[in-house]
Amino acid sequence: MIKVLGLGDNVVDKYMHTMTMYPGGNALNFAVYAKLFGYESAYLGNFGDDNEAIYVYETISSLGIDVSRCRFWKGENGAARVKLVDGDRVFIGSNKGGISNQHPLELTNIDKKYLVDYDIVHTSIFSHIEAQLPVIRKTVPFLSMDFSNYASSDYLKKVCPYIDCASLSCGEDMPQEEIRSQIELIVSFGCRHIVIATRGGKGALVFVDGKMYRQSPCMVKAKDTMGAGDSFITCFLINYIDGMKYAVDFPERSGRFGITTAQDYKDLIVKTSLYKAAVYASHNCQLDGSFGFGKKFQEPENIS
Repeated sequence: MIKVLGLGDNVVDKYMHTMTMYPGGNALNFAVYAKLFGYESAYLGNFGDDNEAIYVYETISSLGIDVSRCRFWKGENGAARVKLVDGDRVFIGSNKGGISNQHPLELTNIDKKYLVDYDIVHTSIFSHIEAQLPVIRKTVPFLSMDFSNYASSDYLKKVCPYIDCASLSCGEDMPQEEIRSQIELIVSFGCRHIVIATRGGKGALVFVDGKMYRQSPCMVKAKDTMGAGDSFITCFLINYIDGMKYAVDFPERSGRFGITTAQDYKDLIVKTSLYKAAVYASHNCQLDGSFGFGKKFQEPENIS
């Protein structure tokens, strides 16, 4: 079974209408969702030393996620303020990553030896990891990066040569042709393998090695859409990477009944992985926060 590492951002999402906070963050969510699927999972990132940091750290530790290479700094953990509008999460403020913005991760030789053991490393545009991408690229077999909806062309041009998978949050209103153009741009900048474009209630467009796939959403009445895209991306990638371990072309003497080529098998794995991802994301939309574990807080932080 493959091993998965989330590298970079973690936050607390503070729901102001209920005064409840939940652990989250793109890189951390990836590690958590993989663990909930039963995969060996780790998280490497920065924590502050406030109550929010302790809460996130203790929550993911209780799930059995390896946090042995994390860093700890004096100051605020990453935090965001959130409200819900008809089940859709809306961000209304943040402290811009807290201490992680002030202390970007610098990978040591010990970290590099640690990363070698993982089959997928996932990070994000919020992780302040750009300077370390050349090091990570030389160390891990598959590097995934989520750009949310923030990446400029200059940014993409700088980071895409180092990654195997790019993820974009395109929303329901972006025209399909514009999404396809963005995918083509990312591939032209050097992204090696996969581009995932999530579209909320319109599903996803996913480009894998020259072939475009479309996946409908598994539509439900959402309780909370926080983490919907992250759960889709995690479920797709772990199923796809794990499944592709078995891809082989059968020898000619085997005959040609059923699936006998690696390419046909790959097409099946992509489609079934997308199906599983759509189903899992719909289930995740029934949870509070990214993956539950809410905790009441007394007063909103003075963050803007």
